[in-house]
Amino acid sequence: MAEWERLFAWSRAVPPHTQRRHGVPEPSVPFQCVLKCLEGSVVTQQSPAKLQLRVSLFDATHRHFFGHTWHSSTRTPRSPPGQPPCVLFNEAVYFHTSLSHPSVTAVVEVVAVAPTPEGLARNVSCGFGLIPLFDSRREPSDLAAKGRVLKLYHGTPRALLHPLLQDPLEKNKYMTIMENSHLQYSLKLHLPLEKVFHLLPENLLVSGLQKIPGLLPAHGDTGDIFLKPRLMRTAPCYLDQLCVLLHPSLEKFEEELLEQLSSDRLLKEVGSALCVQERRLRVAVHNGLRFVQAPQVAVLQPAAEAARRQTTSSTDSTAEQALLLRSRLQLSEMVAHPAFGVCFQLEYVVCAAAKAAAGSALGPAAAMHTVRWALWSPFLGATSSPVLLPLRGGAHPSPGQTLVYRNPADSESSQQVKRIASGSVQFHVSTDAEHRVTSTDVSSKAGKEPEEPPTPSLSLRSPPHPAASTQGPGLSLSQLLASPQSRDGRTVPRSRSAPAPRPCSTQDGRAECTAGITHLEADLWPGSPRADASSSEHLWAPPFVPPQLPVTAVALPAGSAALSRASLALLHTSGFPEILDDNKEPLEVTEPLNPAHFSPRLEEVDALQSNEIILQFLAFSRAPQDALEGTWPRTVFLTFQFYRFPPVSTPRLLLVDADGERAVGSAVPAQVLLQLNEDGTPNTEAPGLQLRYVVDPTFLRPGEQRVFVRYLAEQSLQMDIWDGDSLLLVGSAAVKLKPLLRQGRPAVRTLHELEVVTTEYEQDAPLAAGRDVLCPLGARVAVRGRLHLCLANVGHRCEETPMSPRHPLLSHTHVVSSPACGRSLSLHSSGDVRVSRPRRLAEVDSELAAILCSLRLEQSPERLHAPRETAAIQQHTMQCLAALQQHVNGDRRIPQHEGCSKRCTQYLQIIDAYRERTKQRYISQMLSQAITVTHTVYAMLGTAEFFEFALKNPYSTQHTVTVEVDHPELSVILDPREWRHFKELTQTATPLEEDMFHLRDDLRPQIYLRPKETVHIPFRYQMFSTEPAVTAVPDPMGLSKEEDAGRAQEEPTAAQMRLIQVAFCVSRDKPIALLQVKVEPRPPVVDQTFRFFHPELTFLKKAFRLPPWHTLPGAPVRMPSGDPEVYVRCSDPNVICETKNMGPGEPQDVFLKVAGGPSPQIKTFFVVIYTDPWLATPLHIWQFYLHSLQRLDVSCTAGQLSRLAVPLRGTRTLRRVKAFCSHPHELKVDPAGVFTLPPNGVLDLFVGVKPRRAGSRFFYLNLVDVESHQLVSSWLLCITCRQPLISKAFEITIPAGSGKGSNKRITYTNPYPTRRLYFLVTSRPDLLQFKEDSFQVAGGEMYTIGLRFAPSQSVGEEEILIHINDHQDKNEETFCVKVIYY
Repeated sequence: MAEWERLFAWSRAVPPHTQRRHGVPEPSVPFQCVLKCLEGSVVTQQSPAKLQLRVSLFDATHRHFFGHTWHSSTRTPRSPPGQPPCVLFNEAVYFHTSLSHPSVTAVVEVVAVAPTPEGLARNVSCGFGLIPLFDSRREPSDLAAKGRVLKLYHGTPRALLHPLLQDPLEKNKYMTIMENSHLQYSLKLHLPLEKVFHLLPENLLVSGLQKIPGLLPAHGDTGDIFLKPRLMRTAPCYLDQLCVLLHPSLEKFEEELLEQLSSDRLLKEVGSALCVQERRLRVAVHNGLRFVQAPQVAVLQPAAEAARRQTTSSTDSTAEQALLLRSRLQLSEMVAHPAFGVCFQLEYVVCAAAKAAAGSALGPAAAMHTVRWALWSPFLGATSSPVLLPLRGGAHPSPGQTLVYRNPADSESSQQVKRIASGSVQFHVSTDAEHRVTSTDVSSKAGKEPEEPPTPSLSLRSPPHPAASTQGPGLSLSQLLASPQSRDGRTVPRSRSAPAPRPCSTQDGRAECTAGITHLEADLWPGSPRADASSSEHLWAPPFVPPQLPVTAVALPAGSAALSRASLALLHTSGFPEILDDNKEPLEVTEPLNPAHFSPRLEEVDALQSNEIILQFLAFSRAPQDALEGTWPRTVFLTFQFYRFPPVSTPRLLLVDADGERAVGSAVPAQVLLQLNEDGTPNTEAPGLQLRYVVDPTFLRPGEQRVFVRYLAEQSLQMDIWDGDSLLLVGSAAVKLKPLLRQGRPAVRTLHELEVVTTEYEQDAPLAAGRDVLCPLGARVAVRGRLHLCLANVGHRCEETPMSPRHPLLSHTHVVSSPACGRSLSLHSSGDVRVSRPRRLAEVDSELAAILCSLRLEQSPERLHAPRETAAIQQHTMQCLAALQQHVNGDRRIPQHEGCSKRCTQYLQIIDAYRERTKQRYISQMLSQAITVTHTVYAMLGTAEFFEFALKNPYSTQHTVTVEVDHPELSVILDPREWRHFKELTQTATPLEEDMFHLRDDLRPQIYLRPKETVHIPFRYQMFSTEPAVTAVPDPMGLSKEEDAGRAQEEPTAAQMRLIQVAFCVSRDKPIALLQVKVEPRPPVVDQTFRFFHPELTFLKKAFRLPPWHTLPGAPVRMPSGDPEVYVRCSDPNVICETKNMGPGEPQDVFLKVAGGPSPQIKTFFVVIYTDPWLATPLHIWQFYLHSLQRLDVSCTAGQLSRLAVPLRGTRTLRRVKAFCSHPHELKVDPAGVFTLPPNGVLDLFVGVKPRRAGSRFFYLNLVDVESHQLVSSWLLCITCRQPLISKAFEITIPAGSGKGSNKRITYTNPYPTRRLYFLVTSRPDLLQFKEDSFQVAGGEMYTIGLRFAPSQSVGEEEILIHINDHQDKNEETFCVKVIYY
C-alpha cells in the first residue's frame, strides 16, 4: 500500500482552467519532446553551478499553469575542444493532452542548482522558453523538422502570470530574448503512447526512464519504456458478498449526514426535509496515477430492506444495519503490481422529501455526495479469506478528486475502535471465474482467523444475503436525476438518455452483467479509450441509434433456377435470334462452370482477349402467388448498369403470349418480350431484346483486365424491372456474372430464370392509444415474377494493333518527367522531326483572318459571304481592326477608290502591326509549352489516382520551389506514411524522403532544391462528385434495337473533361516547370443499388448494416487484430454519411441523412466504403436513388371503403394522363381511364381505399402522360388501417393436401326494419370465395351465406375475416373464421 500512497501523492496535478473543462472532451493527442542540448551564454554565466530543465504546461489565454511539472536530472556544463561550453541532456518527455488550443504551450525553464554555505541547494531561474503545441487550426504544430532551436527569454516563467503579458506572448514587448542562448529540442507525435492512455493521466509529464505501474521494462539499452510500450498481463479478480458497515449504525449515520447537509443548505428547498434516495458504491482499479477503467457503479441496499423482500432466518440488529450488494463484481483490468489497488467510493444520493415522494424530475431534485472511500491491494495478502477494510473520510486527497464527508470525532482511545470508527467494507475475493464463495464458506473461514480485529457480527456470521444473482443491478431513477458535483462545485450537465447496458457473459454460459451499472459511467464519446476519475462523472449523449432496424446491406439473391423442359421448349419455338461465335456459327447452351475450378490464370493467357458480352432478355412470367396482389403489366422496361459502362434504360417491351395473343391479367405462363415500333405496334421481326458490350484492350486500362475478371467472378448484375405504362417498380432481380467467364473456351452461353422480388414495408398492428413507443416497420419480400435471361460471352481476337488503337491506350506509368529531366530545354527534342508545308498567316491565325475579312467587308461595295462568326467574335474583330488602323494610318480612313496595290500595302501594314502586337504573347506561349508536361488521369469515383512528378532544378543555384495547384481535387501528398502506402500499392520504385515539404502560411507546400537536383513530387487526384446529382424519373427511353450498349461508352465530352494547371515557381512567381493534368472521368463500378420512395421535402434517415467482414467480395484475409476500421464518403456534400466503430465483434452500421426534393424528382448519389485510412481504393460503391413523392396520410378500417380527393395541378401544356396504383384490388381511382389535364388547371382525382388487413402499409399512386410515357405526379399513401369489431367467430377444420375444399354456410339477420342490400368482402380471397358477392334481405329476416374454402397443401392455421357492408360499402358486421388445416 505504501507504493500506491507514494505514487498517488506524487501524481497530484493542477487541473486545467474551469472554462476548459466544459463541453465534449476532444481526443487526447500524444507528444514526445526530446530535450537535447543547451548552449550559449546561459551556460557560461552560471558556471560552476549545475543546470536543470523543468517543463510545465501553460494556458496563455487564462494565464494558468496546469498539470505536473517535470524535472530533469542535474547536469554539469562541458567544454569540448574548440567548441563553446554546452550541457547535454538528451532526455525524452512524454505526455498527452486533449486541450487542443493554440494558447496551450509547454514552458521550459532553465534552473541553476548551486550549493549554499550551509550545505543546502539553492535554485535560481536562469531563463525560459515557450514550445507551441497546437497551431491556429487546433492541430499539432508543424512537426516536420527533426531538430529545432528554442529561443530563451530572460527572467522566470512565473512572470507569465502578470496581467501585462497578453497573448501572443512571443510578440509582447516585456519579453526579452537572451542573446546567443538556445536549447535544441524536437517535438513530434508519439502514437504508441495511445496504448497506455488508460495508465497515464492526462497532462502528466513523465520521463521514459520512469517506472509506470502496468508497463513492462523496456527492451534494449535505452531503458525508455514509452518508446515501444508493453503492457503487463492482467489478472482478473471477482468480488462477492460485499457489505458496508457504518459507525455507530446505519440509521444514526444517515441521520447525522442529513442534519449536516441541511445545516449547510446545499439543497435550497425551504420548508422541505431531506431524505436518502439511493446509496451507491463505485468500484474501480487504480494504479496510483489514475483509474485504469471507468468505475463500475452498484446500488447498495440496507440489509433490513433486503430481509423484508425474502424469507430469511432471524439476524441481530447489527447485521441488519449493513449495506449489501446483490450482485458480483468483476475486475478484469487488475494487474499483479504493488501499486495496483481496488478503490471503493461510497456515495449518497440525497434529495428533498417532497420531490422524492412526487417523483419529480424538474430542477436539481437530487445531489450526490461522497461520504467514504477505501483502497485495497489484492496482491499484498491472501485472497481466499474475507477481506475487511476500514473506510476513510475527511479533508484528505481521494482518488475520486472530490470532497469527502468528515470522520467522526476522535474521542476513542482504542486503536481497534479507531480502525472501524469511519466504517468498514467486507467482501470475498477470488481469482477464478468459475469459483464462487458462498456464505457458508465465509462463516467457516471467518472463525479460523483470530488475527483479524473483532468486528461485531461480521466475524461471527455473515449478514443476510440474497441468493447470488446472475444479473447485475439495474438503473435506478436517481441515477438519471442526480447531478454529480465537479471539483469546482458546479453541477455537471446530465444526459437526456442513458445508453443500454452492455451484454456480458461468463464461462458457465449464463448471462451476467459483471460490470454492474457500467453503462452509466462508460466511455460514451469516441476517441478516448479510457476515462479518468474526473471525466467519468460526466454523462454524455450516446451515439445516434436509429428508431428503425438497420437495412442489411446484402445484395439481392442472385441465384438462378434451372429452366424446365417446358420453358426450354417455349423459348426454342419463339424464334429468338441466334448468338454467333467468332466463326459465325450458332452458339449452343453450355453448362455453367464449377466455381471450384475457376482459375484467373486461364483468363490472362487466353488468346481471345476481346470479350463480347451479350445480354438477351427473353421472357417474363408471373408468380402464382402474385395473382391477387396487383395487375400484371402490359409492357415493361429495365434499368441496370454493367461494369463501368453508362447506365442503361431499355425501351418498352411488350408482354405477349407464346401463341401470339396478348397476355391477360391472370396469365401465369411465361410471356415473350417484344420490342415496339415508333407508332406503338409490336415488332414481329425478332422477339426479345439483345444488348452487346465489347470489352477489349482498347477499352480497358493497362492492368484492368484482372479487375474486370474479378468483377465477373465476384459481382452480380442487379436489374430493376418497371411497368412501362404506370412507371411503377415491378421488382428487382440479380444474376451472378460468373457464368460469363470463358476459362479458355472460345464462347459460353447460359440460360437463367431469375426471381423478380419487391420489398413492402408494413406493420403488423397500429399503435395503441396513449402509447409513446416506436414500432419499427417490418419488411415483407414478395416474389412478383420470373425473368428469363440469356448470358453469352464470345471471345474475339484483337483486330487493332497496339500502334493504332481505336481509343488511345491509358497511361499506366506513375512517374511523370519534367521537360528539364534528361533533355535540353528546346521546343523540339532531337529525335522529333516535324515536316510541314508553308502556309499563309491568315490560314494559321484565325484572329488575323477574321480582321482581314472584316476589312474586305468594309471596303467592298458588294456584300461578301461573311464567315460563320457569332456576334461577340465580330464585335471583337471590329475592335481589333480599329486599333490596327489607328496604329498604321492614325484616324485617316483609306478611300475606297484607290487601287489594288495600295490595298495590298495596307494589308501588309496591318499584318506587320498585328505580328508586333502578338509577338510577346506567342513567345510566352512557346516558352511555356517548352516547360509544360501533360499527364492524363482517367479518374473514377472514389478511386485515388497516384502519380509522381520528377521535378529538376535547371539552375546552378539552390532554390525554394512553391507548388501551386488550382483545383481542390488534386493535392500534393505531404504525409510520408500516405506516400509510402501509395508507392507500395502502385509498386513505384522511386526514392521516398521524410519531411520533404514545408507549408507556407497560405498552406502551399514548398520544397528546397539543390543545384541541378531532381526530386519526385507525389500527387493524388480523387473525385467524389458526380453529375448530375438530381435526375428526372426513369423513362423507357433506352437504346434502339440496332444500337450497341457497349459502343455507347463514348469519350468524355469537353464539359466533362477537366484541365488542371500545376505550377512550380521559384522567387517572384517565376515558373521552372508546368504540369497540366488532364482529367477524363469514367463511370464507377457499382456494387449495390438501393432505391427508396420517400415523402417529398423531408429527410430520409436510414442505417445500413454491413455484412460480416469475411463475406465481403474482395476483402483480404481476416487480420489477427480483428475487423478493420471502415471509412465512408458520399458523392453529394449535402448528404450526411458517417459510420462509427461500436467495438470489437459489434456489427458495423452506415448512417445516412438525405434531404428529399420536390415530387417527382429523383436524387442520385453514391456512397464509397473504404477499409484503408488513406481512402485509396474503394472496397464497395453503393448507388442510391431517392424518389420524392407527395405524401397522403389515410386512416381507415379494414374491409371498409374510405374516400378522399387528391388535387391535380396541370402543367404548362395540355396532357392526356391516366392514374395508376400499386394495389388495384385495395385502391380505386376515379376517373379510372384516360382523361385530359388542362394546362395550369386544377382537377380532383377521387381515390377509394379499402384495405384487406389491418396495420400500416404504403401504397403508390402515379399520374402518367400516356402519350410521352412521362411521370407527371406521384403520391405515397401512408395507410393506417384499424381492425373492425368482430361480432362472431367460427372455427372449422379442413384436411390439408387432399386437393378438396370445403363448403360451409353461415347465417346473417338484417337488423333493420326495411329491405337492405349488402356486399360481401373477405380478407383472403385466395382462400375463401362466396357463392354470391351481394345479397338483399328483408327487414328482420335471416339470410344464408354460402362459403367455399380453397384447399391447402400445408398444415397450419389461418384467420379469415368476412366483412358485411352496406350499399355505401360501410361495414355493418365482421365475422372471423379460424381455419385449421390438419
